[in-house]
Amino acid sequence: MWRTRPGVAALSGGALAILALTVLPQGSLAKDTVKIAWIGPLTGALSAHGIGGRNSAELAVKLKNADPAARYNYELVALDDECKPNVGVQVATRAGSDRSIIAAVPHYCSATAIATVEVYNRFKLPMVVWAAVLPEITYGKKLPEIHRVSGTLIGQNKVGAKFMADLGYKRFVSLCDTTDYGKSMDKYFTQFTLENGGEVIGKFGVPPDQQDLSAELTQIKDLNPEAIFFGGLTPLGTRLRTQMVKFGMDQLMEGQSGIIGDAFINAVGRELAEGVLSFFDSPRVEKSEAGKDFIKKYADAGYKEPYEAYGPFSFAATDLVMDKIEQAGPDRAKVTEALAQVKDYPSAVGPITFDDYGQNITPLTTKFVVQDGKWVPWEDSEYATGKRKLNRQK
Repeated sequence: MWRTRPGVAALSGGALAILALTVLPQGSLAKDTVKIAWIGPLTGALSAHGIGGRNSAELAVKLKNADPAARYNYELVALDDECKPNVGVQVATRAGSDRSIIAAVPHYCSATAIATVEVYNRFKLPMVVWAAVLPEITYGKKLPEIHRVSGTLIGQNKVGAKFMADLGYKRFVSLCDTTDYGKSMDKYFTQFTLENGGEVIGKFGVPPDQQDLSAELTQIKDLNPEAIFFGGLTPLGTRLRTQMVKFGMDQLMEGQSGIIGDAFINAVGRELAEGVLSFFDSPRVEKSEAGKDFIKKYADAGYKEPYEAYGPFSFAATDLVMDKIEQAGPDRAKVTEALAQVKDYPSAVGPITFDDYGQNITPLTTKFVVQDGKWVPWEDSEYATGKRKLNRQK
């Protein structure tokens, strides 16, 4: 018969279990959960890019949580900014005011990102932008919480202008959206085109939600440029490409990072996408071991949606944030300090080094052309060998 010593009460099975937990080695205890906010367009016309980015960030979290060496368990709080500045401010405020969220990985759209930078600063919430490329996001103000793994649109326009000059294109028209992003695209496209001996014979600014481009295309057709430079995002770029064909225009369409990804090709179709150029500040992900590893693990995870152009950046930004939390602990100020020291951090998009403004200074610009329904690096394309010719190429 079970007897207790004097002064010691008998313990029930549940109480014994609780007592046992209190004496287990510390490594066996459940890890503290740390929340990270991920923000991007999960609904609306740009949702394909957002979902690919969200999936990529989620993959990074799953892999970290599966690592027995990780100090913390991570929870991704995915928030939809709809690619709208006012909504972006709302969700950034929501993330910033939730003290359980230690860091953020926000924004695909530049117009949204530039509207929110002071929100992160006000709440002292460290963040790493995963896609938006407007230079002023990092360089507009020197704010310690603001960082970005993607490049700025300056580099892609500089590379693009020289490339177009080398191909012999001289006469251009610029059609850009009227957001800060589009205006900046036009500014640097014009600057570098003129520096490379080209001529910008017409400029057109249109709201990003404008559906009918007939008036602009009528004027552009009369100007008869050799190429149309487009500075905007996929939905407007899709309308431009399809309506160019309706107007019987055979000019080359030259885009930038805003149209890179499967979404543009899927929207306009393989035939109309053929021969469209774009310039993207990213190394060739499939060429590095880290990039190949990301591609394989994304496929193994069974996501139905493509990771899109900026998925690897979202993955890299999320991984970087978690590593800095592992290093500094789940404290916003300490994570901000740790991010300021990032140098040669290995990632799926190449080494990441932040300058004094939090801008990654290492992105490489890759030239792409659509060939047979895929974005193909120029050097690997039949256009580079001369087997195929671009529209209006001399």
